[in-house]
Amino acid sequence: MKALVTGASGFLGGAIVRRLVQDGDYEVAIVARPTSNLRDLAEVIDRVEVITGDLTDPASLARATAGVDVIFHSAARVDERGTRAQFVAENLTATEHLMTAARGNGTSRFVFISSPSALMDRDGGDQVNVDESVPYPARYLNLYSETKAAAERAVLASNTAAFTTCALRPRAIWGAGDRSGPIVRLLSRAAAGTLPDLSFGKHVYASLCHVENIVEAAVLAAKSENAGGKAYFVADAEQTDVWGFLGEVAADLGYARPSRQPNPRVLAAAVAAIETVWRIPFVATRWSPPLSRYVVALMTRTATYDTAAAARDLGYRPVVDRATGLKDFLAWLETQGGVVELTAGIR
Repeated sequence: MKALVTGASGFLGGAIVRRLVQDGDYEVAIVARPTSNLRDLAEVIDRVEVITGDLTDPASLARATAGVDVIFHSAARVDERGTRAQFVAENLTATEHLMTAARGNGTSRFVFISSPSALMDRDGGDQVNVDESVPYPARYLNLYSETKAAAERAVLASNTAAFTTCALRPRAIWGAGDRSGPIVRLLSRAAAGTLPDLSFGKHVYASLCHVENIVEAAVLAAKSENAGGKAYFVADAEQTDVWGFLGEVAADLGYARPSRQPNPRVLAAAVAAIETVWRIPFVATRWSPPLSRYVVALMTRTATYDTAAAARDLGYRPVVDRATGLKDFLAWLETQGGVVELTAGIR
């Protein structure tokens, strides 16, 4: 059996590669640009086939999927830097091209890493212990949410007896090895003293997902006989008090807990102004917005998920608890020189 992993230079993709090599159930290949930084695969790279290519290039995808039985598709344009054309090309069109190449080469399994953001309505509110019956929204929060939803729909609609597809929806993947995800970005702002407290006096809960937990779900999904054409929420066992968690971690790192609460009206006006500026391609392609409707929604809306379907169909159970994951994460941060050094190059 041969597996192909996309996004292997990233946090989750790299973790999937390391797990597959460790398990030894597959020959493992990755598709990567010539410029991709594969430093986090150093310990296993000699046991991985590296195929030079680009997800926006159908010809390179035809080469990459030759002889592949299972694809783990984790590559995506994730942050809010980019134009509509870039998000569509990298999140939707690239996924469609990858599936076309896979089917043409006889690949039988396709595991897509989606996101709960695909289910967040632009004008919606809290989502408490929701399951997969939640519909796609009428209006999306941002281009990432919109194009991930479109890609997820395309993946699930492509399921056949010969080509089994499924989608996994982890939120805010975290853990040791995370160099640019939402947790480290927020901690970087806490270190700089620029992270406001957006709780507005209420508890905001989230179902976060440790990286090893979503990797476990992906490995299980690739072998499940019950996953075809379905999407699954995947999360840690614990539901996290977002602002309590950020305050705890910030304090552990020696930073002040976020305490400055902006005026909601001023915040809304600032978000509107920033979003107007970020419609300019010159700006949108160079920098991530300092604040957005999407970020505010993530930090102010409770979003917790029922993972019973993943447990039933995949046999999913979290393999890392929050206390263990946090201990390992903080120890890894120290090896990287701390969160400020780690995030110095993030735009």
